[in-house]
Amino acid sequence: MAKKSVLAIGIEPALADFTAAPELNPDRVRAYVHAQIEQLHALGFDAEICLIDLGETAEQVTAAALKAKPFDCVVIGAGLRLPAPQLLLFEKIINLIHRLAPTACICFNTNPADTVAAVQRWIEP
Repeated sequence: MAKKSVLAIGIEPALADFTAAPELNPDRVRAYVHAQIEQLHALGFDAEICLIDLGETAEQVTAAALKAKPFDCVVIGAGLRLPAPQLLLFEKIINLIHRLAPTACICFNTNPADTVAAVQRWIEP
């Protein structure tokens, strides 16, 4: 049986706005993200990361990742959907997922350390 596949989409940590979460920084977020992906692997998922910029190539990078293979679940990081200035980009990414991965569950983490919990709410390995 094939492993369930997960794509985690988020803003490249070096470009993220940490105003609302001053305890975070790019290195800490990157460490959390990689640890969550490793935990998903350990749980039996085929998981990968798609880090995007703030709009210049975000749609193209996301579309390429979504077209690469079918995904059972797509996680959208808090850094993409919470800062108000990201609303248009968030909508664009949601619509890409809807169009290019119509059977994938969509879930949201609340911080870079709870991606696994978000995935597990919707699919099992």
